[in-house]
Amino acid sequence: MEKHRRRAAPSVSAMDLTIHASFLPHDDPDAALAFYRDTLGFEVRGDVGHGGTRWITVGPADQPGTSVVLTPPAADPDLTDDERDTIAEMMAKGTYAGIVLATADVDATFDRLQARDADVVQEPIDQPYGVRDCVFRDPAGNWIRIQQSR
Repeated sequence: MEKHRRRAAPSVSAMDLTIHASFLPHDDPDAALAFYRDTLGFEVRGDVGHGGTRWITVGPADQPGTSVVLTPPAADPDLTDDERDTIAEMMAKGTYAGIVLATADVDATFDRLQARDADVVQEPIDQPYGVRDCVFRDPAGNWIRIQQSR
């Protein structure tokens, strides 16, 4: 039996990469805007409509280079009707998309969001993998996990 030798990985210089944008689906642009702007306190960086659809870009005011694009999930013309139905079903269950945010005080953040009638999925708990976090659901069903920053 021939042995395979692992080659050493070539030396690669570090790349200067940052997260510019992530995408979350929405099925009601006005409800999404109200949640991300009014409940989470994100600033609105863009609000673009085209052909009956709407993309809204939001992000934390103190992080101008990082954005969340709230996008219509079925805007891709290559999706089949079955795929659109699957996406709608997964969004309704909260299993299609999500994002993890971090805060210095997860308990205080939880209290503020709960007071603003955000949809609570999980109250703050210490996870077995070493973080303390909580989870909310946005109007489209996306999970917004908020963890205690270190």
